[in-house]
Amino acid sequence: MNTAKKLRLGPLPKTESVKLTFVCPAGLKADLDRYAALHAQTYGEAVDAMALISYMLEAFMAGDRGFRKPGKAKVTRPKPG
Repeated sequence: MNTAKKLRLGPLPKTESVKLTFVCPAGLKADLDRYAALHAQTYGEAVDAMALISYMLEAFMAGDRGFRKPGKAKVTRPKPG
């Protein structure tokens, strides 16, 4: 089974990051760990479950039409370098 087509997140880019504290239910952490394992299996590179959170949030916000209404400031990730 080709799982790459089922994952919304593709391979993760290398970016500069800022550390935040994130508290979540234990069940969500278990799901993040499972997603990270599937992501590693799909793309051949191990990734920490916590590293996925920012990319998941970014994808969620990019797809939220209410957040992207005309007249609202466009939020983008800074380019590294």
